[in-house]
Amino acid sequence: MKIGKYDCSSIEMGKFVLDGGAMFGVVPKVLWEREIPADYKNRIPMSARCLLIQGDNKKILVDTGMGNKFSDKEKKIYGLKEVFDIESKLSELNLSCKDITDVILTHLHFDHAGGATKIENGKIIPTFQNAQYHVQKEHFHSALNPTKRDKASFIKDNFEPLMNHGVLKTLDGFCELFEDIEFIITKGHTNFQQHPLIKGENNSLFFCGDIFPTASHLPVSWHMGYDNNPLTILDEKENLLKRALNEKWIMFFEHDPKIPAVTLKEGKKGIEIDQVIEI
Repeated sequence: MKIGKYDCSSIEMGKFVLDGGAMFGVVPKVLWEREIPADYKNRIPMSARCLLIQGDNKKILVDTGMGNKFSDKEKKIYGLKEVFDIESKLSELNLSCKDITDVILTHLHFDHAGGATKIENGKIIPTFQNAQYHVQKEHFHSALNPTKRDKASFIKDNFEPLMNHGVLKTLDGFCELFEDIEFIITKGHTNFQQHPLIKGENNSLFFCGDIFPTASHLPVSWHMGYDNNPLTILDEKENLLKRALNEKWIMFFEHDPKIPAVTLKEGKKGIEIDQVIEI
């Protein structure tokens, strides 16, 4: 898909499962299971869908999936029967890991930053050896000093090697690091999550990350039990949906098992899906 000066492509980096109750928080199962049915362990299917942005002499990858550094026990927990190799997925677009110039990490939870590093000759090194990695400074500080609530979500092998190799650049709040790509900051899910907004003349593409992990999370009150600040995320979602409708955003979902992106419309019950978009 062409958005302004950039070509945007979705890349499926793997499938996994998480507890459905945790993914929908206080929403009753009788409601959320109509959207995404659970298995016998109450787990729902999830995608690790990343975004490749090409243009202006840049090849930018947004998030990196879960990677392949999990133990057998962890693979069983997360249902990792099929974890895609990043190199092979990029080869389908006639690219390699060496071609990536920049990696935007929305945040450093394991299902977003797991593929940022890899094991090679017994050492953990950056997966994209020629890339600069970008994360919010305040979020990086939170990852290094996690709370008891979100400690399990941060695996230091996914991001400390980036710092040690000198390829991690920390950003300070709202910015436009690349021309026509705005960074929007949210704090409801985790401290200083960053969402790239690729801006075009007629529409824009918003990378939802974990503020709208799936299309089923579009309703303002439907949010995850994993969210650190529930009241904050309600306000953030409401404000973002209004802007998305007014500015004709395409909403790109990182975790929806079936729907990669949608446009929005004003419906009888508020803002809702207009069309499903393939990217």
